[in-house]
Amino acid sequence: MPASLKAPSYCRGPFACLGEAAVDVTELYPADLVYEHEATAATGVPGPVIRQWARRGKIQRFQGDGRLTGQGHEYKTMYALPEVRERARTYRPMPQRARRTA
Repeated sequence: MPASLKAPSYCRGPFACLGEAAVDVTELYPADLVYEHEATAATGVPGPVIRQWARRGKIQRFQGDGRLTGQGHEYKTMYALPEVRERARTYRPMPQRARRTA
């Protein structure tokens, strides 16, 4: 395929990268895999948004090591920080409507 017809390596719109893995698994280091709260702290993107990207296939999920949170739960899912950072560049928080009073 000619280079002029290839899709760009970055995502322009919110649904531009559906089904397209941005980061090759073989290029990741163990330090690149982070839990949701670490990805949130590094990028500023809320955790539910990161989980929604993973659910939609925009970023990949990886199995965690089951480290305990200290609150009776385990961290089970890890994400590739380079992939989350790439997606976070185009993230814009959407303002939510206030609840209507009756």
